[in-house]
Amino acid sequence: MGKNIVKMTVSGDNSETIGIAPTEMIFEPILEDGVFRFDCSVEHRKAAFPSVSFKNIKDREVPVISHNVPAYTPTCVSLEEKQVVTFEFPPGTSFYGTGEVGGELERTGKRVFTWNTDAWGYGPGTTPLYQSHPWVLVVLPTGETLGVLADTTQKCEIDLRKEGIIRIIAPTSYPIITFGPFSSPTAVLESLSHAIGTVFMPPKWALGYHQCRFSYMSEKRVAEIAQTFRDKKIPADVIWMDIDYMDGFRCFTFDKAFFFVLDISSIFLPERFPDPSALANYLHNNGFKAVWMLDPGIKKEEGYSVYDSGSKDDVWVKQADGKPFIGEVWPGPCVFPDYTNSKTRSWWASLVKDFISNGVDGIWNDMNEPAVFNTVTKTMPENNIHCGEDELGGVQNHSHYHNVYGTLMARSTYEGIELADKNKRPFVLTRAGFIGSQRYAATWTGDNLSTWEHLHMSISMVLQLGLSGQPLSGPDIGGFGGNATPRLFGRWMGVGAMFPFCRGHSEVATDDHEPWSFGGECEEVCRAALKRRYQLLPHFYTLFYIAHTTGAPVAAPIFFADPKDFRLRTVENAFLLGPLLIYASTLNNQGSHELHHIIPKGTWLRFDFEDSHPDLPTLYLRGGSIISVAPPHLHVGEFTLSDDLTLLVSLDENGKAEGLLFEDDGDGYGYTKGKFLITNYIAEKHSSIVTVKVSKTEGDWQRPKRRVHVRLLLGGGAMLDAWGMDGETIKINVPSEHEVSELITKSNESFKLHMGVQWLHSRIDINGYEEYSSTEYRSSGCTEEYNIIETDLEHASEEESLILEGDVGGGLVLQRKINIPSDNPNILRIASTIEARSVGAGSGGYSRLACLRVHPTFTLFHPTESFVSFTSIDGLKHEVWPDSGEQIYEGNNIPHGKWMLVDKSLNLQLVNMFDVSQVVKCIVNWDSGTVNLELWSEDRPVSKESPLEIEHEYEVTSFP
Repeated sequence: MGKNIVKMTVSGDNSETIGIAPTEMIFEPILEDGVFRFDCSVEHRKAAFPSVSFKNIKDREVPVISHNVPAYTPTCVSLEEKQVVTFEFPPGTSFYGTGEVGGELERTGKRVFTWNTDAWGYGPGTTPLYQSHPWVLVVLPTGETLGVLADTTQKCEIDLRKEGIIRIIAPTSYPIITFGPFSSPTAVLESLSHAIGTVFMPPKWALGYHQCRFSYMSEKRVAEIAQTFRDKKIPADVIWMDIDYMDGFRCFTFDKAFFFVLDISSIFLPERFPDPSALANYLHNNGFKAVWMLDPGIKKEEGYSVYDSGSKDDVWVKQADGKPFIGEVWPGPCVFPDYTNSKTRSWWASLVKDFISNGVDGIWNDMNEPAVFNTVTKTMPENNIHCGEDELGGVQNHSHYHNVYGTLMARSTYEGIELADKNKRPFVLTRAGFIGSQRYAATWTGDNLSTWEHLHMSISMVLQLGLSGQPLSGPDIGGFGGNATPRLFGRWMGVGAMFPFCRGHSEVATDDHEPWSFGGECEEVCRAALKRRYQLLPHFYTLFYIAHTTGAPVAAPIFFADPKDFRLRTVENAFLLGPLLIYASTLNNQGSHELHHIIPKGTWLRFDFEDSHPDLPTLYLRGGSIISVAPPHLHVGEFTLSDDLTLLVSLDENGKAEGLLFEDDGDGYGYTKGKFLITNYIAEKHSSIVTVKVSKTEGDWQRPKRRVHVRLLLGGGAMLDAWGMDGETIKINVPSEHEVSELITKSNESFKLHMGVQWLHSRIDINGYEEYSSTEYRSSGCTEEYNIIETDLEHASEEESLILEGDVGGGLVLQRKINIPSDNPNILRIASTIEARSVGAGSGGYSRLACLRVHPTFTLFHPTESFVSFTSIDGLKHEVWPDSGEQIYEGNNIPHGKWMLVDKSLNLQLVNMFDVSQVVKCIVNWDSGTVNLELWSEDRPVSKESPLEIEHEYEVTSFP
């Protein structure tokens, strides 16, 4: 590997490409068997900054005794203050992880950048997003798995575009940590957790359904939402308060004033949040918890106590000149706490402690990338100064601490909730994060859109976060931006109810997105989906205890069932919850039962809770497993479940099954002192009798005196039932094979009947969001849909023109202006733009990162006689023939404003001229009988005032 040449472009006035031979990195074993630290050299090891990802920073610095050597040793090159690390793995290797990313589950062919960014309305190719996880999970062809961590907080590029190759580029110096290879991906994640820590143990209420809105504008509206859940018997446990509860968006305040609502006949003056403690009491008395938002931006206003105390304690992030940095966010001009300093974290934790006294149950940290309005970077300047303590890296500029700002804020918030009540577990949700942030907070997948594409993408995003050490995550169910349709919302609730974190949320100025907002049919689906979740809560809670104590994921891709099975490695609409397999449909026109289900090898038995519906996922239980669920009739209120228990049993081919159940008080820390109960259940079949009993227990928590309902799965949804007392042996008589076959046939017929349910569409589709879904980010040659905005036919000497517009999602509009100049009718001129029309209210006027692509497809009359010709900016002449496949040109290698598609047989050429200042990349993509000539703009956020533009024209001329 050391002889391979790494080519890097040295930028400047005289750019040139330099080839450098990489060297193998030096290594030492750390932490435990199978874990290695790699550095470019001894000098680089000494120069590396302290670890922020490791729970105990000394674990990365202290070698351990081991007689093993790494199975894969990376190479390293340092150039222009960049460190380039390369791993080479065998063909057939699959890549996963990389944290919060859109797009496909398997990451080969992708490139990810880590730089926490406010990315409202992101698409499948948008990078970076809100969080940074410089981590890759590597599944080898044999099924063995290892993990690669680039332990740097700085902006990092993870390049997986070549099969079997990982290339990591970041500022020097940083170490690489590898975990494994181990026999399974779960073993790798467990080893990773020994370094970065496990997820905090959530209070049990946090695993219920959460209802949120930007914003519920008054306590009266909050009470109405809570009461409607109870009246309609739709399970829910948490109501969220977005930023509008504050007084002028000032953190740690409540807006107790009146606000105006204009009616046709009169003006009403309802109060907003006059008594937050009373609202909390109301919610608590009705079985709800309340979560309230806190942002990092503190309004710069003398007399505002938070600003005054922070200024007195000197806690703000500084500019390069030493003055507090001031950036525009929701309240207007704001200062930002410097969470890298322990004094600041203590100051913030003290504010949180006092805030909790208002009856606050959990806190939501938003905008903490940190997001800043009215700047194209969407954040503070990289040369701002943080006064970090030595164990984090000392005094450094913002570029060093940017990616961990959100994590350190979440840590401060978590510690403040701990101070408020030592007998309750904190619950924090953070938008921004870094690998290791799961120690302090849950997360969600940011400001997604109400589209089928985002529904599909939400499954892979939740799984990637779990594969990167963050198991407590979920999307905004139904989509944050835009308006869902009944079918989309119901389908999303069906799968969303199976995610580790389950919250519905929607943006200001959109239609209501509560479960009852889309008509009776959708309401029924949502009720059934959430009842499923509540029946599975004992299983969810057990999975989180396992995740908290071992580092195992809660939701995992189905290849975890058999990492050797290549069929499973790219399945994106299914996932595992322990031994439970969830198969969902993310297609508008197909229910989950109509899909082809790729099932892992072994026994997997389908079942349901007598609630099958085309818009609910299909459930399977792995043979050899027992899971615990709650009785089906008790789902309203704050876990008002009886002590009864149901065990679902799926026997393996040997007639055996086992499973465990974790129980405690649902909150507090008694479980750390033995106040818990772990019950191991086993089942065995002897002849025609299946016996279910407790094999062993652990913990001092007293077992409730309760009935146990055992349901033995037979396949096809059929079950046998038996009852008994928990702790006693329960026996089930299994009938003859013929009788079992009849039961399965009857169950399958019932399943088909349920799946015949059709939507009545009591509400029409809204705004056609399904039709417009980031088409500009799809592959070359995609179809776009436009509305004709303006047509100007030729009059006298005027040119003929046509203007078309198409919604490409995320508040972005693609416009094509096509015209034929009157002075040269042989030229077709096209001006393409992407501009922001309706980006999210929290975006500061800027969209997500966008890229404008011009990607026409040309049919070749004589494919073997056709080629592309151009002279690049650096003066080199190029001829690109069909046998070259796809060719990408960047920097000085792009055409100097012109390239030609030549047909030698006809002696003609199509000349494509463009403004080279608007293009950063050109691609030639040959296919069977066609070619794409693609022009790419830069990647950047856009606003109404700063659109992306590419102007180009075509003309057919003779080939000289």
